[in-house]
Amino acid sequence: MMSTEIQELPTSIEEMIAKILVTRQITHTEQLRLKFALLYKDGLNQQDRSLIDRVFYGIRHDLLKVVE
Repeated sequence: MMSTEIQELPTSIEEMIAKILVTRQITHTEQLRLKFALLYKDGLNQQDRSLIDRVFYGIRHDLLKVVE
């Protein structure tokens, strides 16, 4: 029998990124959500863009682990 985990989704980009930076892990879903946020920049402030840039820097430099 497969166990299912229900994780509460962060309500903001800032909360999601805080979780990512603390755990040093990002899921594919979170990665896609951040890419989508960058594509539709209208709702992003400068701080959110800067945080997203930090996450993708971490991915590129193997500082963050991409998990399923």
